[in-house]
Amino acid sequence: MTTAPTKAPSLIRLLDPEVLADPYQLYQSLRDEAPVMWDPYLHAWVVTRYADVADVLTRFKADRTPTPAKLAELGMEQLAPVAQVMVRQMLFLDPPQHGRVRGLAAAAFTPRRIAALRGHIQEITDSLIDAVIDDGGMEVMDTLANPLPAIVTAEMLGVPTEDHELLKNWSSDFAEMLGNFQHNPGRVAGVLRSVEQMTEYFQAAVRNEATHPTDGLIGALCAAEIDGDSLSEDEIVANVVVTMVGGQETTTNLIGNGLLTLLRHRDQFEELIDDPSGLSAAIEELLRFESPSQHTARIAPDAVEIAGQPIPAGQAVIAVMGSANRDPSKFTDPGRLDLHRAPNRHLAFGWAGHFCFGAPLARMEAQAAFGTVLARLPGLELEPGPIRWRPNLGLRGLASLNVRWSL
Repeated sequence: MTTAPTKAPSLIRLLDPEVLADPYQLYQSLRDEAPVMWDPYLHAWVVTRYADVADVLTRFKADRTPTPAKLAELGMEQLAPVAQVMVRQMLFLDPPQHGRVRGLAAAAFTPRRIAALRGHIQEITDSLIDAVIDDGGMEVMDTLANPLPAIVTAEMLGVPTEDHELLKNWSSDFAEMLGNFQHNPGRVAGVLRSVEQMTEYFQAAVRNEATHPTDGLIGALCAAEIDGDSLSEDEIVANVVVTMVGGQETTTNLIGNGLLTLLRHRDQFEELIDDPSGLSAAIEELLRFESPSQHTARIAPDAVEIAGQPIPAGQAVIAVMGSANRDPSKFTDPGRLDLHRAPNRHLAFGWAGHFCFGAPLARMEAQAAFGTVLARLPGLELEPGPIRWRPNLGLRGLASLNVRWSL
C-alpha cells in the first residue's frame, strides 16, 4: 500500500516562485515518495505517475463542480454564479450528459471547420509579426502568444474580432479560477464580474443568431441537432465559455512555454530552423516538456484503489499530467528535450473521453506561431533578465517573455 509521509510536499507549493519556475523536482519527489498522496491543503488525493494519471482520467468522474452546499461549507457561497456556468460545461460532465453535449459540440467543431481556418491563422500571425519586425525585439506574450489565440477564438466563435482583448481579459479571469480554485479570495469579485459580463455577452450573441446568423461556432452550436436533440441557451453559453477559455489559455501557454524552451535549447532550436519539417513532432515534445495544463481533478466513482492506496468514494483526485509527462517509467530520459522523441504519448491534452477536442486548433496555431518565428526572426534570443511565470496551480504559463533578433 502506498501511504503519504507525514510531511509530504503539497501541490500548493506550486505557488512558491522557485517551485513555479521549475515544478519538476517537486513532481519527482512525489512520484518517488508519495505517488498517491492526500493533500490536506487541496482536500484531494494527488496522483503523479503516468499509469495512475491515465487511469484516473479514464475511470474517474469529471462531475466535480461544487454544489451550493459545498461552497457554503468552504465559506465560498459568493462563487455560486461561477458554479452555475461550470456545471453545464462538458469539461465537468459525465456520461450520458457528457456524450450528449460533446456530440452536439463536435457536430459544430468539425475538422473541416478547423482546417478552413489554417490560412487565416497564418495571416493573423504574419500581421502580428509585421507590426514589430522592424523593432528588433518584442514581449512575446503581449505581442503574439496572447493576441493570436484571442483573435482566432473570436473568428471561430463568430463574434467581432475587435472584441478579442475583451475575450482575453475574461478568459484570464476564468482561467485563474480554474487553476487556483479557492486560493485567490481577493480575486473573487473580479472573477464574478467577468463571469457576469461574458455570460451576458454570449447570451446576446446566441439570441442574435435568430435574426443575423453567422458561420461561427456559436451559430453552429445553435443549429446543431442530433436525433431531434439540441442544446439549450444555457448549455450553449456555458460551452462557448469553456471553448473560449480552453482555446486561448492552452494555446497562449503552449506558444510562450514552447518558445522559451526552444531558446533554452539552442542546438535543437537551430536544428529546427535548418529543417522546419520536424515542427509537428517538435510541438508534441514541447507539449510534453512544459505542459500548458499541469493537472486536472476527478472524483472517485466508488471506493477504489490506486497503486494500492484505498480512495473512498466521492473523494477528489488530482491527476498531475505535468508529472506524468516527466515519468521515467514512460519516457526515456524525460528531463531531456528531444524534438524527435517517438513514441510520444503525452497527456498534455488529457486522455480518454475528455481528451481536448480543441487540440487540433491549438496545434495549428502553434505551427503558425513557431513556423513564422523560425522563418522571419533571424538570430532570435532571450533578453537578459528574470523569467516570470503566472502564479497558477494548474495552468502553466509565462507572465512575460522578452526576446530580440537581428535587424
